[in-house]
Amino acid sequence: MSLYITSLNSGSNGNCYYIGNENEAILVDAGISCRETEKRMKRLGLSIEKVRAIFISHEHGDHIAGLNVLSKKFKLPVYITPHTHRNGNLNLNPETTLPFTAFAPVMIGALSVTAFPKSHDAIDPHSFIVAHEKVTVGIFTDIGNVCKHLTGYFKQCHAAFLEANYDTEMLEKGSYPYHLKKRIRGGEGHLSNDEALTLFTQHRPAFMTHLLLSHLSKNNNSPELVEELFKRHTVNTKIVVATRYNETEVYHVTGNGAISAVYDPYKAFQPKKVLPKKHQLQLNLFS
Repeated sequence: MSLYITSLNSGSNGNCYYIGNENEAILVDAGISCRETEKRMKRLGLSIEKVRAIFISHEHGDHIAGLNVLSKKFKLPVYITPHTHRNGNLNLNPETTLPFTAFAPVMIGALSVTAFPKSHDAIDPHSFIVAHEKVTVGIFTDIGNVCKHLTGYFKQCHAAFLEANYDTEMLEKGSYPYHLKKRIRGGEGHLSNDEALTLFTQHRPAFMTHLLLSHLSKNNNSPELVEELFKRHTVNTKIVVATRYNETEVYHVTGNGAISAVYDPYKAFQPKKVLPKKHQLQLNLFS
């Protein structure tokens, strides 16, 4: 009852995340070269032979740059939505290119991978959770805002890769042109440190043991700043900054707490029933 996780790279220069158990693993995104992916996994003592599939979150280059070569060299199935596939200008083997559907778990051996939509300026972007027995890991990056799906799934996670892209003051005072600043903070760009921290402090489950702060901006954030910010607000969760320069160590995530209720995305968005006026009046009389 455990999962092993690492960030092989995290940032606008490439993103690739490893999640696996003793027997099989998946990669979420393949934004660094095949050679670099192999090299980093070898340094960590991870076998590429255990990787059974690659899941793609969206079509931006920093998430798919190494996908064509990596998937073909190791004959890996690629799970990708049709819209993302078309817009990514990819040259994938049709026989190993598979679609996924939001909220429908995909089984990769004993790993259960569930995608859900997110707000980002891509054609069909998704985040993922990976579960094995009673352990759940979330991969939550490239997110424009915190939605009900994100909070619902975050509450289930024993560990998570969570975007903390920019410090608000650094972005405002920085050299980026106005249109780029607007894109980053405009609801379909990226999460700020403060937005990520609010999600963490308000919705972190008591059993979350690891939080890997991910996709930090090179120009509008500081690893030391964001690490210190999060460490001030936790005791039991290990805070790690996933960098754009190298891999993190491999973290062993075990299920040290029970999930009280599984998040139901359909129930979360059911419209509230509106009572007829006479029943509303009766309720008001007794309230």
